[in-house]
Amino acid sequence: MRKLKNEELGRLSVDEYKAEKKRPIVIVLDNVRSMHNVGSAFRTADAFLVERIYLCGITAKPPHRDINKTALGATESVAWTHREKTKEAVDELKGEGYKIICVEQVDEGVPLQDFMPYRDSKYCLIFGNEVFGVEDEVIAEADTCLEIPQFGTKHSLNVSVSIGVVMWDFFKKLED
Repeated sequence: MRKLKNEELGRLSVDEYKAEKKRPIVIVLDNVRSMHNVGSAFRTADAFLVERIYLCGITAKPPHRDINKTALGATESVAWTHREKTKEAVDELKGEGYKIICVEQVDEGVPLQDFMPYRDSKYCLIFGNEVFGVEDEVIAEADTCLEIPQFGTKHSLNVSVSIGVVMWDFFKKLED
């Protein structure tokens, strides 16, 4: 067994990526403070062929060296939009027929493993601020809230980890 070289991985060029058919998933970052988390969101979005990222509120926007540090060029491949208020993005996406899903711990949340996405639906996945989570007014607009099961002493996962877990789960369920 040997580690593959980058040129052996068969990855798309940025132009090929932009032309590739995307999965009907949009990621919304609701006031995410850390630029490293923003960069990681771009990199994960690139890996799973996400349509677009919405950067809302205080969420930093490219270009910025701290975003680029973790994005590793994904800010060039993944389309993004900024909105002053997360609810503006949610209203826009609802109007375009996206199912609005917050990844948040709520009283009527659905465990991630119990949620089954439909192949013919479009999804908006909202990830919140590292301390305060998804804004209450945004949760009120959601079609559902998903919760990633956890079994230790901490109350949450890092937002970039949550994005990776949820995207992998959606990818597996939509590909099966």
